[in-house]
Amino acid sequence: MVGNSAELKNVIIFNHCETPHYNYVGDSILGFHAHMGAGSITSNIKADRTNIIVKGEAEEFVTGRRKIGAILGDWTEVGCNAVLNPGTIVGQRSMVYPTSCVRGVIPADAIVKNTGEIKAKN
Repeated sequence: MVGNSAELKNVIIFNHCETPHYNYVGDSILGFHAHMGAGSITSNIKADRTNIIVKGEAEEFVTGRRKIGAILGDWTEVGCNAVLNPGTIVGQRSMVYPTSCVRGVIPADAIVKNTGEIKAKN
């Protein structure tokens, strides 16, 4: 579902995904039943306009692309007014707390708190 005042650009949206209102989603993939809270954003370009490098825990992935938003796994929840920086990957069933600013690779079944702390779900 795409709601009021949501802006989408070059996005793959799987079934039952929700971007209900006031979202910007650019150059991203939103998984099955992924949900973006009101005002959440996938930033798709770095401030210095250089190519995006996805930074995982142990390695980096050079994309060769200037614009990449976020990849949200199935059943992910992104809280209101959260910002997913360019190249962010959020694993399945993970949750990003409201007003968080996230980058890198978030594993499946994790919770990202707005302090940047990542915890495993119980």
